[in-house]
Amino acid sequence: MTEQQAAAEQTAAEQEAAAAAAQHPARVVVLDHGSGNVRSVVRALEAAGAEVELTADRDRALAADGLVVPGVGAFAATVAQIRAVGGDRLVERRLAGGRPVLGICVGLQVMFDAGDEHGERTAGLGQWPGEVTRLDAQVVPHMGWNTVEAAAGSALFRGVEGERFYFVHSYAARRWEMEQIGSLKAPLVTWAEHDGDRFIAAVENGALCATQFHPEKSGDAGAALLSNWLRTLPRSPRESTA
Repeated sequence: MTEQQAAAEQTAAEQEAAAAAAQHPARVVVLDHGSGNVRSVVRALEAAGAEVELTADRDRALAADGLVVPGVGAFAATVAQIRAVGGDRLVERRLAGGRPVLGICVGLQVMFDAGDEHGERTAGLGQWPGEVTRLDAQVVPHMGWNTVEAAAGSALFRGVEGERFYFVHSYAARRWEMEQIGSLKAPLVTWAEHDGDRFIAAVENGALCATQFHPEKSGDAGAALLSNWLRTLPRSPRESTA
């Protein structure tokens, strides 16, 4: 097969996927664990074409095409809130079945083994090895627009690799410690830098994706990123209304 034929097949597949997505919008649950204002996340996903529900209902979260785990504020408080509604088990169950999950801001941080805030270590959800620590910068928090070093082959950043995204955080994962295992596809890690300190801005690891920045506050670039994520979601069968 020539490169031109391969490109044509890829384009046809993308058009078919886009048509299917338009006919059957992705059903997304935003986990309602008591985080701050998540209505902007709901609105952004709706604007991107998803059917969105804000809930902590176990069955609804497990049945959704995608689950979004938002988070603002402190690592320890967010982990406690997620565990209080059984969100840790929901994430585990979904990922065990290859069902997509997207973490946002502290929702990325809690996917790591632990967070260290003010000298106090709190266990995270343990999906990725490593620790979240305070940024080593003169100006903290890192607040405002910043560019990222998008990973080669990223599906999330397709078409917005050179755009800026909105960050608000004082802590970050500053090392990636997961090694590739056998023939499994290596996670794609996107980086950013603040005041000379390099940190993880996003991760694409099979069914689990997450961003340190807020796509819902990142204008057109964030909207495009959310649309890219929605396009990756497998659509579950709809119940007949006949």
